Amino acid sequence: MTTIDGLVAAGFEAVREAFAANFAQHGDIGAAVCVYQDGRPVVDLWGGLADPSVDRPWQRDTLQLVYSATKGATASAAHLLVQRGELDLDAPVAKYWPEFAANGKADIPVRWLLSHQAGLVTLDRPVPLAEALTWNPMAAALAAQRPVWTPGTAHGYHGRTWGWLVGEVIRRVSGRTPGRFFADEIAAPLGLDFFIGLPTSERNRVSRMVHRKPDMDLTTLPPESIPEELRDQVAAWRDPNSFSNRAYAVTDPAEIDFDSLAVQAAELPASNGIATARGLARMYAALIGEVNGVRLLTPQTLAAATEEQANGTDQVLVAPSRFSSGYMLPTEDNPMTGPYSFGHTGRGGSLGFADREHGIAFGYVMNHIISGPDDMRATSLVDAVRRSLRHD
Repeated sequence: MTTIDGLVAAGFEAVREAFAANFAQHGDIGAAVCVYQDGRPVVDLWGGLADPSVDRPWQRDTLQLVYSATKGATASAAHLLVQRGELDLDAPVAKYWPEFAANGKADIPVRWLLSHQAGLVTLDRPVPLAEALTWNPMAAALAAQRPVWTPGTAHGYHGRTWGWLVGEVIRRVSGRTPGRFFADEIAAPLGLDFFIGLPTSERNRVSRMVHRKPDMDLTTLPPESIPEELRDQVAAWRDPNSFSNRAYAVTDPAEIDFDSLAVQAAELPASNGIATARGLARMYAALIGEVNGVRLLTPQTLAAATEEQANGTDQVLVAPSRFSSGYMLPTEDNPMTGPYSFGHTGRGGSLGFADREHGIAFGYVMNHIISGPDDMRATSLVDAVRRSLRHD
């Protein structure tokens, strides 16, 4: 039986039970979950193995790469600039990044970058990965790229390009790289274990990821054997020219080893944030209220930041999605803890979000990357938080 360490406040025992069940029943190898309520931690748990190949245990300060849950941190940095009057989301991107105006993009507002409406999900010519990790070549390629749909007429998840697009605006406005800005203005004031661009000194704290292949490859099945609600998605996965595939093929090679030192040290503000569950939850707690005297966004800024901007069929995910200016909003598949929630998932299971109505902030990180609808780990934890709130 996996040993679970940490604390749970009275009334939130269901979260500990769900966390233990994730190890016993749902495939967790090493993981942590943290919940804040009204600025104070009420759940802070960890357990399992940070590196099963050498039986390294998960410690209180173990760090985990959280893939696209990073986008919530980068969006928060952008909204901090908005709050300071340095960035206008309705201004053209080209106001801050003149080269971006090329190929019919002069009038695209910053807001459309944040809300996945810019039509820049892919590149005509992928950038060599080694160059992409140095930042400027990818920013230049995106500045020159023509949108693949008329901006503002549709939305589609900019899984990888989003980080360079939004990050370059942050860099142009602040004079600092997005990872440096986040470190200085968000992580440092809050004492967060959360990095976009990992310092070498922190490398030994990072867990090692374990990837599980899907039990069944739906793309190998005849169409009539695929559930009707998944047929459009599977058709897109089968088509190498679909946005679903091209959105993740913007580097050469397209596959990125996120365990590598070079990738973890680079700044990929869409996908390579490295954090503890505590760091993820604490950041969201400071977006909706004070944490030890620090609040990141005013209620007015937060309300604007979390207002819905895009809703409907996603051109990349080929499924319904909802976005504000940078954050995912609740859907039937990801209800979070209520309609006033906002946050972001990450590939394979990680999740960070806040709920203004209930004063809740949540972070879950894990090293067993499980893709597909059968991954119940984050869902079971959020369900447990929801049950705890009903008995609060």
